[in-house]
Amino acid sequence: MNISETLVEWKPCWRIIPSHFPTIHLFEDVADPNDLEAVFELEAMTNDRLRDQVGQLLLVPPQDRISGPGTSYIMAAFTHLNPLGSRFSDGSWGTYYAALDLDTAIAETSYHRALFLLATKEQAMELDMRVLTADLNGNLHDIRDQQKQMAHLYDPDDYGASQSFAKKLRASGSNGIVHNSVRRPSGECAAIFRPPLLSNCRQVQHLCYVWDGSEISNVYKKSAL
Repeated sequence: MNISETLVEWKPCWRIIPSHFPTIHLFEDVADPNDLEAVFELEAMTNDRLRDQVGQLLLVPPQDRISGPGTSYIMAAFTHLNPLGSRFSDGSWGTYYAALDLDTAIAETSYHRALFLLATKEQAMELDMRVLTADLNGNLHDIRDQQKQMAHLYDPDDYGASQSFAKKLRASGSNGIVHNSVRRPSGECAAIFRPPLLSNCRQVQHLCYVWDGSEISNVYKKSAL
């Protein structure tokens, strides 16, 4: 597959997740990633909820597992799958999606959140969202500025071609894909297939997405009184 790789260093990259997703203390507390599986099996014997919190650890190869402060938000993207899939995953593997800037992360997540709320016919509500930053450093397959040549990968609605593309890249050992944002064309996004490309993940703020029953009509920053 003749797609060039580019060294991508985003310090930071931005990701937004629902605030109700908890910190997974197993990843935070284990110092050596090689011990994760053994500690998980031991802890799960007395903690029924741990398996749900950690997700499917076996989806991440041992050499790609990371642990320590801040890693739970990274690892969760690879151990908790979206069965419906996404642009660069068919739902059988995890992907850490991030943007180069906060505005692009908001545009991407508000679009997908609104799509879900519309499909489930949710009434007006406010959604608490957690803003994460992390350092991204690694070689990614680069399809930026290829919207015309690779229009099938940028389709706003149909992810079939992009999922197939990502599956082949990932099987060949790809670290991930860097691309232009579909929801905010001036922005850039990355779909990361391997946890070790990410580090120093931290929560930086909370946002509120205001759903009015038909669209997300406002986004505002939440702050403590």
